[in-house]
Amino acid sequence: MNTKQRLLVLLGASSILSAGASNWTPAEWPVLKHYDSEHLYQVALPLGGIGTGNVSLGGRGELRDWEIMNVPGKRYSTVTTGNNAPFFAIYMKPEGGASTTSLLEGPLYSQEYMHYEGRPVNHHGFPRFANASFDAAYPFGQVNLSDPQLPATVRIKGFNPLVPGDADASGMPIAVLAYEVTNTGDTPMAVSICGSMRNFVGKDGSKFYNDWKGDYIPTGADRNNNEYRESDGLKGIYLYSEGVDPQDPAWGTIALTTDDTDGQVSYRTSSKADAWNNAILNFWDDFSDDGIMTEREKAPEPDPMASLAVSKTIAPHQSETFVFYLTWNFPNRKAWSPTVVGNYYSTQYADAWDAARKIVPQLSELEDETLMFVRALLESTYPEVIKEAALFNLCALRSQTVFRLPSGHLMGWEGIMDRFGSCQGSCTHVWNYEVATPFLFGDLARTMRDVEFNYATRPDGLMNFRAALPLADAASGGAAAADGQMGCIMKVYREWQLSGDQEFLKQYWEPVKRVLSFAWVEKGWDGNQDGVMEGCQHNTMDVNYYGPNPQMGFWYMGALRAAEEMAKAMNDKEFARKCRKLFEQGSQWMDENLFNGEYYEHRITDPETFEFIDTTAADVRIPDFQLGRGCLVDQLVGQYMAHICGLGYLGNKEHIQTTLHSIMKYNFVPDFSRHFNNMRSYVMGNEAGLLMGSWPHGRLEVPFPYFAEVMTGFEYTAAAGMIYEGMSDDALTCIQAIRDRFDGAKRNPFNEPECGYHYARSMASWASLIAWSDFRYSGVEGRMHFTATPGTYFWSNGYAWGTCRITENDATLTVLKGDLNIGGGLTVGDRTVKSKTKQLTAGQSQTYKL
Repeated sequence: MNTKQRLLVLLGASSILSAGASNWTPAEWPVLKHYDSEHLYQVALPLGGIGTGNVSLGGRGELRDWEIMNVPGKRYSTVTTGNNAPFFAIYMKPEGGASTTSLLEGPLYSQEYMHYEGRPVNHHGFPRFANASFDAAYPFGQVNLSDPQLPATVRIKGFNPLVPGDADASGMPIAVLAYEVTNTGDTPMAVSICGSMRNFVGKDGSKFYNDWKGDYIPTGADRNNNEYRESDGLKGIYLYSEGVDPQDPAWGTIALTTDDTDGQVSYRTSSKADAWNNAILNFWDDFSDDGIMTEREKAPEPDPMASLAVSKTIAPHQSETFVFYLTWNFPNRKAWSPTVVGNYYSTQYADAWDAARKIVPQLSELEDETLMFVRALLESTYPEVIKEAALFNLCALRSQTVFRLPSGHLMGWEGIMDRFGSCQGSCTHVWNYEVATPFLFGDLARTMRDVEFNYATRPDGLMNFRAALPLADAASGGAAAADGQMGCIMKVYREWQLSGDQEFLKQYWEPVKRVLSFAWVEKGWDGNQDGVMEGCQHNTMDVNYYGPNPQMGFWYMGALRAAEEMAKAMNDKEFARKCRKLFEQGSQWMDENLFNGEYYEHRITDPETFEFIDTTAADVRIPDFQLGRGCLVDQLVGQYMAHICGLGYLGNKEHIQTTLHSIMKYNFVPDFSRHFNNMRSYVMGNEAGLLMGSWPHGRLEVPFPYFAEVMTGFEYTAAAGMIYEGMSDDALTCIQAIRDRFDGAKRNPFNEPECGYHYARSMASWASLIAWSDFRYSGVEGRMHFTATPGTYFWSNGYAWGTCRITENDATLTVLKGDLNIGGGLTVGDRTVKSKTKQLTAGQSQTYKL
């Protein structure tokens, strides 16, 4: 048994290691969170890779939110809903008994009974299983179906590979679906599982469809075809269009396949014409007859129905698994560009069939590596709610919020709406908060720095905080955001440290200097170069702050500290001295002038003169949408990133700690029933959360717009800061409040929205893991740091990952994947132990005596 096999056995992975194995069946999957029948309505776990789009596995087993055609598709189950939405069904016939056919879904939700004049609820007329529950440990989702009237139980298992450090393995256009059927009777039983879907190529849900007269058919979508194929061990149906414009974002291909070699495969590439819903009736009759599909001539339909079935006999009280693969390829992404910019994944696969042909043989190994990651995290010492928040929010990275250009560059909306992206341009001030990308996929994070500094930045150092597309136009229409620009400087430092790549620093040093120096232009953010931002500061609240404030101030202090360290490494002594001087001046000034004894506040200035305004004067005109004396939830966001980067304190440590206590005191609301909110509804009723802003000393008449809201990315930022300052109980209270809101009944556990679903800032949740373990890594020095608290901690630097087990006497560092430079040793708490080995590779461990 080799090293990798030993690790897989240790972590409980049991599937076949051979990359070329056929007839793949899933291993036992771990469960982090269980959702009972009362908490399923909103559950939708996305099945898709980084930049590929996805379809979601619903809490009762339905396939929902079809988002594979370059646009979002919330609540979109293909153009024709009702009985024409995609589905899987099961045929069961015990030996000597009567046959039964059922939809492979749990019961209807109570909300679906409000169906408005009899308009169809998806598959409302199909027999269903009586009981359903959902188990999750993202990216693994499992639906449990049972019914006392049926002779079998079914577990639906869905996943898409997720392997930190391997963006290609984590960016595959596939939804893997395995149906584990257990014969609960005392006689052998014939069982068939069939997947059916209309060919909806060209119909991405972005236009109005499905009025009472019938479906709107896009130009060319009346020439959609289905073709049965067999090759490379695969059998299935290839869905394509001969009429949709090949340049349309909704043009592409889909494949429904299986590699099953044990059962009988049957299929249909069409059904009857769907007059008065006869197509689904014809399917049901055919499937219910014997579980075998019978091919028929193509009906005169624009979206022919494809059905693929696998049939087996299951012995009494035994189980069999029926595996299906959904793959797709839609190459013509436009995003926010007027022209097609394309998709990286489409450069890897010629079409949907090619994707299945290339991906399926790798599934055993991909599943093993995904299991190794998930098990390593789940078996760590982190509190369960931190694991849940960190792991489940990785969905944002594999939703339509994110895509990759053919060049490999990672791009992102802020989030997505039902049918379109929300807030374009890989917005720097939003993406500043998330840390999942750099700590899990370092190469992808570096492509974002490339966009920011080498494409979106003008020669004068102004960084367009919303990069235009195509990339050649990224700097056009440039607008600068003070927090976005300063945060990007800190992120270059972070990527340099995590990678240890000196050439990366050399490449970015001059652009970093230009971007930082833009703060010093006349009438700019710090035009008088005293270390304090007095100028007009556009920021993530989507307004301009006038005057010194902690939100921008600590980002600026962090940028100065990061630039100082990078300047030293580049032997740019003069620039290092300047950064140090401005940092010391600015940090001291904020502590002396913005800290009010409880927290840091905003001193408002006149937009024209930059003079301070006396906000207590009766006749003074205060600019709208300011913070003023408010207590801001993320006023320490720059300190949050400084801790993550290992840059130390940016202000007085005691003031920082007092401020976090004040945020908890003034901003945490345990029950929102009596709270007034004039904006969006992210928290309601008796739910709890951290307010964006509070005013213990009197609110401005017109404060910044989002002050009364609660948004998870900001809450995670504050919670991580609390962990760093020893406020673990408060941090867990905040994080638990978030996850209680996303309980499956009220909201989807795999989708934390802000201005749009799957909001990028929600991936700040990964910082809670980093803070709890006090994990820091410098590839430059080859040194890793952890808390001294005994336990086992999952870690990842974006290129390698593994665990560290800490006891009172020693620490054992294990690399599960990747190569790790550890020549500088391991620091546990305040104890540093030199390393015996400079390099650790996958499967290797090193124990340090403390």
